[in-house]
Amino acid sequence: MAHSEFAPESTTVPQLWERQVEDRGDHEFLVFEDAHSHEICRFTYREFDAAVNKCANALAARGVGAGSRVVLYLDNCVEFVECTLALAKMGAVSVPVDATSAPFELGRILGTCRAGTLITRACSADDVLPHVPDTVTDVIVVGGDGAVGGDGIDLPRLRELASREADSFASSPRVRPSDLCGILFTSGTTSEPKGVMITHANFVFSGNYVNWELDMTPEDRYMTSMVAARVNYQLSALAPVLTAGATLIMLSRYRATRFWKQARAHRATLVQGMAMIVATMLRQSVDPGERDHQVREMHYFLPLSTQDKKAFEERFGVSILNNYGSTECLIGAITDPPHGQRRWPSIGRAGPGYEVRIADCQGNPLPEGEVGEIMLRGVPGVSLMVGYWDDPGATAEVLDADGWFHTHDYAYIEDGWVYFMDRRVDLIKRSGESVSSAEVECTIEDLPGVREVAVIGVPDGVRGQAVKAFIVPEPGSGLTAATVIDHCAGRLAAFKVPSSVEFVDGLPRGSYGKVRKHILANY
Repeated sequence: MAHSEFAPESTTVPQLWERQVEDRGDHEFLVFEDAHSHEICRFTYREFDAAVNKCANALAARGVGAGSRVVLYLDNCVEFVECTLALAKMGAVSVPVDATSAPFELGRILGTCRAGTLITRACSADDVLPHVPDTVTDVIVVGGDGAVGGDGIDLPRLRELASREADSFASSPRVRPSDLCGILFTSGTTSEPKGVMITHANFVFSGNYVNWELDMTPEDRYMTSMVAARVNYQLSALAPVLTAGATLIMLSRYRATRFWKQARAHRATLVQGMAMIVATMLRQSVDPGERDHQVREMHYFLPLSTQDKKAFEERFGVSILNNYGSTECLIGAITDPPHGQRRWPSIGRAGPGYEVRIADCQGNPLPEGEVGEIMLRGVPGVSLMVGYWDDPGATAEVLDADGWFHTHDYAYIEDGWVYFMDRRVDLIKRSGESVSSAEVECTIEDLPGVREVAVIGVPDGVRGQAVKAFIVPEPGSGLTAATVIDHCAGRLAAFKVPSSVEFVDGLPRGSYGKVRKHILANY
């Protein structure tokens, strides 16, 4: 069994936060920049603790207590961070929901986790209220002026409630490391969203792990535009900043045209990235000041082509540290080491607290070089999720009694280095052969005139599945389906070559920028 070198089992989020407030009180904790107004808010650890305490007292006065589930249907904002830390301090459970989720999706999550309180934007209230189940007894809004809600109902405002409270938190609930800290719902790209249960020990472990990955110190300034409701923000940005006592630079949204100006203005030393961020920044016109920054590394999450990685690092002078993981295993369980050798396109090795093996469909280990399912072993409640909320059956399907998590993704290992092949949903079975859609996409991306590409498997009466490519061409490229197919035929095995090509104006994406291939399948 893998054991963590970080020993977080004795620490909770409130203990961690209080220690940083005491030790780093005058150090800058949070910088928030609003994309619309460009207004910038700054808080030290001590200043933000006062705001957190006011928020906690306000929520306690409305009946929120230890174990209460509170849904945060908010975009990236200061109040999101306040509520997250306030609920942790209270022993309550935060349930963040992406603000771009449809109101009916929100309603489903509210019902699933049996939340009693919803905190949402005032401007969203009219759309949200019809979908709020009877289990919700309190709706609190952020921002806005005047009455909000159907029929002119004046819903309570968090800022007004907090303003009447003391800046010290009187209650001291007994919070244990094994207690739930949050429930993070998966994106639901391929199935119904599941609520991943995250403990206080999970949070602290994640923070220490990313500190190790990025060599993070208290003097680092970590800039993120990731969706606050998602795991990449929760456990890979907020958690490491808290464990290190560093500074979090939170952008309300990502804008390629402003990214390096923001990094320079905020003196960022570390940033977060994903495929959309890399791709859109590479398309920007060269700015003489785009290398005038202090960023040493981008914390990156799959997928990324070799071509884009090389182009990004050379152009912007920033190293990319790759991660592979999922919400269930918290952070990049397989990662590049912070120091020493890296073997791109390998996604790295299992990090501290994890073991990795490649297995066949029965879970039996495969020898090096053979493609199979990635399985990760850790400690549930520490380096792995406890399980899915109120769904022991789904938990048992992916997390076995020995602590092995079945990722349903595919890779092979050489000399201890893991080489990612594809996610299960992206693995195409054609005539008994396995086709990695990522491999085909990378091949097509090398063809001049291709702006974006997504490859999926479509039903084929003879071969089971056929390979189909959706391509967003560069304007005036003159690309044809025949050109694409011929290009692939010269570089791939015959069974991997697309049978059909469709040109589209854009690819459907979720809030992470991830292509929603299940939508393409219905085109």
